[in-house]
This record gives sequence, structure tokens and C-alpha cells, in this order.
Amino acid sequence: MLLSDMGASVIKVEPPNGDGLRQWPPLTEGFSENFASLNRNKKSIVLDLKNDEDNDIARRLVLDADVLIENNRPGVMERLGLGYPQFAAERPDLIYCSISAYGQTGPRADEGGFDLTIQAAAGVMSVTGESDGAPVKCGVPISDFASGLYAAFAVTSALVRVRAGGNGAHIDVPMFGCTLGIAALQTSEFFGTGLLPRRLGSAHPRNAPYQAYRAADGFFAIAAGNDGLWREVCRVVGRDYLVTDGRFLTTADRASNQHSLKELLEAVFETQPVDYWIGAFAKARVPHARINSYDAALGDPQTRHMGWIKELQLPGGRTTQTFASPLKFGGESFEIRSRPPLLGEHTKEFRDAYSRRQPDLNRVSTRSED
Repeated sequence: MLLSDMGASVIKVEPPNGDGLRQWPPLTEGFSENFASLNRNKKSIVLDLKNDEDNDIARRLVLDADVLIENNRPGVMERLGLGYPQFAAERPDLIYCSISAYGQTGPRADEGGFDLTIQAAAGVMSVTGESDGAPVKCGVPISDFASGLYAAFAVTSALVRVRAGGNGAHIDVPMFGCTLGIAALQTSEFFGTGLLPRRLGSAHPRNAPYQAYRAADGFFAIAAGNDGLWREVCRVVGRDYLVTDGRFLTTADRASNQHSLKELLEAVFETQPVDYWIGAFAKARVPHARINSYDAALGDPQTRHMGWIKELQLPGGRTTQTFASPLKFGGESFEIRSRPPLLGEHTKEFRDAYSRRQPDLNRVSTRSED
């Protein structure tokens, strides 16, 4: 989706029974809103890669493409005759990106994985949740999306190299490694101290006050990430003497004593509603936020101002809304060029172009022009 948002022509190859995400609720007139949110600006073709004719079409399609992205277990594509080694000689400029659970080689390469199991294996669940609670999965599928972000970044970097006259590459994107890669604070803490990072709820291991707090009618968060902001917090809550309290003199002191600090601050915060504290910290220019649900986040004036919510047509003419690319280039947003496809909607178009003994690559080109 990231690449298609930025203008790439993306052809989604699906098995005869389709991408399983197509069945995920909520369904609008039988069409998955989840699938729609991730498959705008794409075409869909159905190929049974175990069928010789369909496999041949897939091979011809790859030979005419700039990039192939696949997320099978290592070895599956090679057994189908569609692995990177089977294209490298004929297409040295091909960018072949493989996303897998643990990588293309190594003792765990044959294992499958999903977001949950990768979060568990990569340590994320060991640092997520309250300190006295059970391990918790991050509510957003960060292993899935971190891997997609790494893959998109690697593919665009490889495209730059190819455009400069270099060769393509087989890009290995392990979900396990990507999830460890975004855990720089936790891994560096372990390397530096030998101690295991702990679950701290919404708190930060090296900064305070930097977490969610309870007010009279709900929760809000503040992030006083330096001494100046800490002084402002003390002023807002009417506890200026805390600035010179030996337990809270430095950021490290406050982090080490954050349980005591939380008790002191929360005793004040609980005397007023969230709106009061949001206004007070806004005036003091201390970074702050309500603990929004998604209706509030999507309805935020900034969300509306940035134009991130777009109308998206579904097959059959019904429209829904989707969160579009948050990026702008030169102030310009990336537009939704086409609705999410029906299963196999474009199969005939590509089958007609590629299911012939001699490929007629002028009929349909998936490659970009220099």
C-alpha cells in the first residue's frame, strides 16, 4: 500500500480463494473494510501457482516488473520455480523482496509467524502492560507494519540504486529482525546494563513525568521530557518546591523515583477534570494529550485539517472512508487513484497479455519508464 500510494503500479497476485483478509469483518455489502483500507490503488489477479500455465504467467509477469514482493515461507517460491535465483541471471536489475517471519536463512527460517507470535518472540510483550500485570500485545500490529515499512524503505532504496545503473537485489525482510530493530531503547538498555527492560505501563524507563495520569473524570498524558518542562509541570500543579526536591533534581532522578512522583502528581490531578489539565498544560506549552479513542483521534481538528480521511469507493458503488497517506510532498497529498479490487478483477487483462508462447510485453507493462 505504501508503494501504491506513492504512485507504483501494484499487481496483487491472489490464490483462487483470495487473500484471507477479504473475509475479515466489518463487511460492507460483503466487502471487507479492513481489506479495503490496505488495498487501494492496486489491481488483483488470480493465479494458481501450482498450475503450469498460471505459473508461467507469473514468471512472465515478474520478468516484466521492477519489483517482486512476496511473503511466503523461505523455499516456497524456489520450489514453485519463482525464486530469486531463478530470475537473477535473466533480470539482474530485478528487486526481489521476501518478507518472512524469521528470515531466509538460520535455525528458525522454516518457522511461520504472525504479528502476535513475532511480538512475543521479539520481546515486545515482555515490556508492554502494567508492571504487575501479564504480558500484553501492542494493540496496533506493530510487527506487521514495521516489516512493511522496512520493506518499502528497502525497495525504494534499491530502486534508486538500479536507476543509477546498479544491480537489483534479493532483499531479506524478517519480521523478527524488524521488530527488534524498532526496539532500540530496550536493546541498548540490555547491552549497556545486562538488565532486562521491564513493563512500566505508560511510563518511560528514563524519563518522568512522562506517562498517563488519572484526573477527576478520566485520563490524560503529559511528556515533560526535560528540566524546563519539569519546572512548568511543578508550576501548573502548584508544587514549585518539587523542583528542588532531591528525589527529582534531574531527569535520571525523576525516572528512578517515578512511582513516588506519580503519587504526588496524581493526588493533585485527581482534584480537577481532564479538560482543566489539558487547558493548563496547553497554556504552559507542556506536551500533553487526552487518551483518545479512535473516534476522537479521527475527528481531531488536525486530522481534518490535514485531509487524511478520504472517501473510498467499494466495489458495487458503495462508499466508505479510509485513512489515506499521512505524507505530503511539497504540500501535495497522495490521492486515492482507484478503489480496492474485486478478487481477480484484472485477471483477464493480464492473462490475455501473458498467456501466450511468446510474451507480448507491449500489451501490458508493469515496469516504470525511466
